[in-house]
Amino acid sequence: MDVVLLAFFDIVSQIRGFLNDGGPVLLAIAAVIFAMWMLSIERFVYFKRSLPRQEQSLLALWARRGEYKSWQSHQIRRALLAQMQEETTRYLSLIKVAVVVCPLFGLLGTVTGMIAVFDVMASAGMGNPRLMASGVSQATIPTMAGMVGALSGLFVAHYLEGVAKQRMRLLDEQMLIEH
Repeated sequence: MDVVLLAFFDIVSQIRGFLNDGGPVLLAIAAVIFAMWMLSIERFVYFKRSLPRQEQSLLALWARRGEYKSWQSHQIRRALLAQMQEETTRYLSLIKVAVVVCPLFGLLGTVTGMIAVFDVMASAGMGNPRLMASGVSQATIPTMAGMVGALSGLFVAHYLEGVAKQRMRLLDEQMLIEH
């Protein structure tokens, strides 16, 4: 147990050091990535657990209707599909926004880190590279973190959007109409 606890504290210490090296912008990037992944996990759970029940309920409601030919039936079908579309695409826009914001925060980290480097160069001169290293870390770590967050979120957003479109297409095909 002591070894596990020591390993945990070592990992926490390394994470804190990484966050300190990356500067304050890295905390913002971490918050955006955390929110993006929480929303993504919620969507995965929704598609796996809630959506199948909602689809069955909607199809049963439509089947009980019995009449599929009138203008009113077509409008009800359209409204039911629109409501389902809204449910399946919920939070996808926020996930996409997080994908876009991550590299922008990374760029902000690059700029603030370079400002720190130039500030050190102006006050201490170029003779002390150790002082400049902190600014270089603040410039490169957020850039890397922003790109990693954006790339991981991009793949997830694309996948979730594809699943939503596929499920809506299947639901559209299953809800019979007569012309």
